[in-house]
Amino acid sequence: MANDAPFKHNSKMMNRLDLTTRLVGKLKNDEAVIGGIGNSNFDLWNAGPRAQNFYMLGSMGLAAPIAFGVALAQPQRRVFALEGDGSLLMQLGCLATIANVAPKNLTIIVWDNAMYQITGSQKTASAGKADFVEIARGAGLAQSAWANDEADFERLIDATLAGDGPWFIAARIDGSTPKGQTPREPVAIKDNFMRGIAIKPA
Repeated sequence: MANDAPFKHNSKMMNRLDLTTRLVGKLKNDEAVIGGIGNSNFDLWNAGPRAQNFYMLGSMGLAAPIAFGVALAQPQRRVFALEGDGSLLMQLGCLATIANVAPKNLTIIVWDNAMYQITGSQKTASAGKADFVEIARGAGLAQSAWANDEADFERLIDATLAGDGPWFIAARIDGSTPKGQTPREPVAIKDNFMRGIAIKPA
């Protein structure tokens, strides 16, 4: 699906699965990844299941808050939140909280296709005047940037893996449909993730 939203930057329109695969390919130290609802976690699953992945089901806007909690609980582990633009709009206040607490091991990635894709492709605020990087900077996340292209995305990921955060990365993506969906087994998802971050499930 084409996206003709008037973005206020010169970033290339990219593919979410491709970028997710590039991210996962760089994770060598059991980094935790929280995939937001819908396509964010579907593509995380399709990029290759990992025990350290948590696949959100049905809780719109909570990928960044959950990742924030994991980052605080395990400060030695780098943590990534993958969130769609529509979902992030549900919880913009979390950006200010994250900026104030400033966990050094947290990175938020927002996939911005300027639409609520899985509910009918209705436009989000970024189809108009909203710019997520400017919003993140305004919330206090100084290390916020648009990924200009695939190489720049990889450069930004390398920076998050090598230096202190918190980081905020926005990527302009197309409306591609995921190849498959995450199995909807909430207890299994929870238990697998707990084991993946070395916590014994109850």
